[in-house]
Amino acid sequence: MRRAGQLGPVRSVGPVRSVGPVGHERPVGRAWLDRARAGVAALVVCLAIGASWPVFSAPPVPQAVPAPPGLPATSASPTQSAVKNRLFPAQELGLIEPADRDQWQPPEMIMDDLNIAEGAVVADLGAGGGWFTIQLAHRVGSNGLVYAEDVQAPMLDAIRRRAQRENLTNVRTVLGTANDPKLPHGLDAAIIVDVYHEMACAARASCDEPVALLKNVARALKPQGRLGIVDFFPGEGGPGPAPDERVDPDTVVKAAAAAGLQLLTRKAVPPFQFQYLLVFGRAPNTRAVP
Repeated sequence: MRRAGQLGPVRSVGPVRSVGPVGHERPVGRAWLDRARAGVAALVVCLAIGASWPVFSAPPVPQAVPAPPGLPATSASPTQSAVKNRLFPAQELGLIEPADRDQWQPPEMIMDDLNIAEGAVVADLGAGGGWFTIQLAHRVGSNGLVYAEDVQAPMLDAIRRRAQRENLTNVRTVLGTANDPKLPHGLDAAIIVDVYHEMACAARASCDEPVALLKNVARALKPQGRLGIVDFFPGEGGPGPAPDERVDPDTVVKAAAAAGLQLLTRKAVPPFQFQYLLVFGRAPNTRAVP
């Protein structure tokens, strides 16, 4: 198919003849044929000139930035691209609760390392949809209490619905902030599962270790209370976040030390060992919440 303004190859059609009276044909005059050929040549020249003109078009429409699955696309802007916001979207909760999660992140082992027993008062920071909150609620039983904390209200709504479906009355939701989880004092244990990398970068222009938040957690713990942090080793192993979003465990240990927490346990989470578990206790000079 030819584009508009292009001529195809000129084919030879033999002697041109004109039809005269019925049953007779006469040759076309030579002068007329020369004029016809000149007209075609002029048309070719005009089309060639037209094809060389610059083409003016409307300015390109700004392209939308591809959004994560489930989120509407938005136009890019320098301000938005400079801000790192790694808060996990509430509508994507199904992605972090696969059916095999308890196989690569065994909750019983993690709770054992935190000495969580029946009747304990514990907190799940950055609780998301409440997968680990429910594990804790079953562990501490009706005599215990679980505070499910998150900075996104839709997450807390999901947790309340989930606890109601499972007839759990020992779950309380807490809306915290980036620097203060607003937890009550006297906690036996607190846990941050797969969320530390969000706490370090969420809603900030640059990523900073959440020392202020960890200080508030340390003050909320009992003298023998424990904080557990579970996250993904750097690299590409496992079903976790992108490699550039992962936090090295040494970085976490330094931030915790600055917040008045001392490392008690450091281990890879079996059986696949693409996650680490860090268990901290309050340093002797850490002041508890009065």
